[in-house]
Amino acid sequence: MIFFQQLRGELRKLFGRPRSWMGYGAFIFMEAVILGVYKLETVQRDGRQILDRNGLDFGTYYSSLSMTFMMILLSMFSLGSIFFALVGGDIVAKESEDGNLRLVFARPVSRFRVLLVKYLAVCLYTFTFVLIVGLTGYLMAVIAVGLDGGLLVMEQVMKVFAAFPTWNEGAPRLALGALGLGVSMITLSSIAFMFSCFKIKPAAATIVTLSILFVDMILKAIPFFKPYEEWFITWRMSAWIFLLEKHIDWAKIAESYTLLFGLNATLFIIGWMAFQTRDFKT
Repeated sequence: MIFFQQLRGELRKLFGRPRSWMGYGAFIFMEAVILGVYKLETVQRDGRQILDRNGLDFGTYYSSLSMTFMMILLSMFSLGSIFFALVGGDIVAKESEDGNLRLVFARPVSRFRVLLVKYLAVCLYTFTFVLIVGLTGYLMAVIAVGLDGGLLVMEQVMKVFAAFPTWNEGAPRLALGALGLGVSMITLSSIAFMFSCFKIKPAAATIVTLSILFVDMILKAIPFFKPYEEWFITWRMSAWIFLLEKHIDWAKIAESYTLLFGLNATLFIIGWMAFQTRDFKT
């Protein structure tokens, strides 16, 4: 009971910071821009040509579900990574910088529990952020093009192409993909959290996290590393796309998420060990 009270207090403190809410406003603006682009006549014409080449009806797949998928695909890794790194890199380092941890450790609570509560708060923030952004994007797409229509999934990097002709087929699959994406993005927050546990400024923790992410993405895009792409973190994080395949390969998905869970645990342990050796009294 006390643990959940501490977690609730940590979540209240987390969502009380302005930077925790900045991401929502940025994503709503980004979604509005993407929707505006997809309403342009030239974009619709290009989309119609792609669908015609694949024998698909434009009226069926130019829909709110397809637009929501594209909004998530185009914005989550590029824009979401910034805010997850900000929040994850801030949660420990900022309190250490402000001297709040001295007051926390004046109470009979272990450092492990303090870190565990903070880490769970970051994970919950990351997961719910993805779901809320996906829901707001879908509502905006419904307002723009209506409720009816199927779901078209096209992702060249992961080589996924799937078409769900009805809303009843596409909506549950898109929701499943959003859940998978929320779990994937926890790895990014875990990296930022680990650096936040070091004796480092919050901004430095954020910058190092984003540097690791973008270097990973750049190296993965180089043709020389194509045979080794499955070793890259961002490739494993992109496994949520496989949840949108027509026939889901659960073994392939389980392999990626098992590796991500193991990586998350390792990052937390490294951060905890670094945190244990720090001196907050002087």
